[in-house]
Amino acid sequence: MTVLPIVHMGHPVLARPACPVADPTAPDIARLAADMVETLAATTGAGLAAPQVGVDLRLVVLKAPAARGEAVPLTILINPWLYALGADCESDYEGCLSLPGLTGVVPRARQIRYGGVGLDGAPLVREASGFHARLVQHECDHLDGRLYVSRMPDLSTLAYTQELLRQRAEAQPQDQPA
Repeated sequence: MTVLPIVHMGHPVLARPACPVADPTAPDIARLAADMVETLAATTGAGLAAPQVGVDLRLVVLKAPAARGEAVPLTILINPWLYALGADCESDYEGCLSLPGLTGVVPRARQIRYGGVGLDGAPLVREASGFHARLVQHECDHLDGRLYVSRMPDLSTLAYTQELLRQRAEAQPQDQPA
């Protein structure tokens, strides 16, 4: 397995829809998925789409610990689809490995149903809410040639992550000596 280089905003593969995977059980798809899992593990990210490693295919890998909200088990999803369950949306900060160091507020459907196929060609269907739903929507956007900044209704919320963390730390009340 190999840690793959991640492409950044401005790379043409991030700006166009990815191609469907013709044979989810093909050995080259299994190899790509394994490399993407290793690449994701080498980052602070919770998901990775094939276009982010320069590959124009509809494949995502997801994994997030419970510390980020609801734990998302390692999932390899090929040719995914999704739809919102209801009209409820929630706005929250998102980051992206293809926009390193930046974060911004993005509205997303609160609850979704999503699916696709696994490496064995078997269908997978799940419902998700909260961070899990946000993660799936974010990664599937990559497959449609969209970055989270294109969904931001207010670009004034775009910030460097470190600056936002610094401001939040300063806003925390400090313990006063007695």
